[in-house]
Amino acid sequence: MYTPRKFKQENIKQQVELIENYPFATLVVNTSDGVEVNHLPMLLEEHKGRLLLKGHIAKANPLWKRAEEGIEVKVIFNGPHCYISPNHYPSKSVDHRVVPTWNYAVVHVTGYVSFRHDSSFLYEVVEKLTDQHEQKSAKPWSISDAPEPFIEKMLTAIVGIEIAVSNIEGKWKLSQNQSAENQDGVVRGLAKLEDAMSKAVSDMVKKV
Repeated sequence: MYTPRKFKQENIKQQVELIENYPFATLVVNTSDGVEVNHLPMLLEEHKGRLLLKGHIAKANPLWKRAEEGIEVKVIFNGPHCYISPNHYPSKSVDHRVVPTWNYAVVHVTGYVSFRHDSSFLYEVVEKLTDQHEQKSAKPWSISDAPEPFIEKMLTAIVGIEIAVSNIEGKWKLSQNQSAENQDGVVRGLAKLEDAMSKAVSDMVKKV
């Protein structure tokens, strides 16, 4: 990933926080049929001193048959992003030497993939993903709420994915190449917009 020095995010805690807050991942795999791209929610866990990404795909998805076991893959997690108007920059009123851009935060994870078929792994992944995303519910649904035979049948229709992480890259493109005055203008301008994404970017620009 092309990342100018100003935009490098090397703080592992912030990288992990983005993955946890925006867990819907893009999985890129080079297979026998060419490059395949899939989208799925993933969990990031630490086990015996190493990081693992876990998730699952439908068994009907041919990815697990086409991809070589242990092959290197790329996983992309997109954080907040939005359009930046030149109107946010106070310097526009001085010389008009400004153009639009896009601010964003993204994490790229590189690792080695394994496809898991054991029911214990599949149950654990589904349970943890469910528990994580039910947290905000007034009455969280649990996998144990469904009949056990039904869950067992459902698990036969999926294949687990486990990725042993070898590298994590973070890129926070958040107006660091602008003057402090223009950065403040971006923070104020985005905060006035109605959409949640713009407000999230505003908060991130404020912190860089």
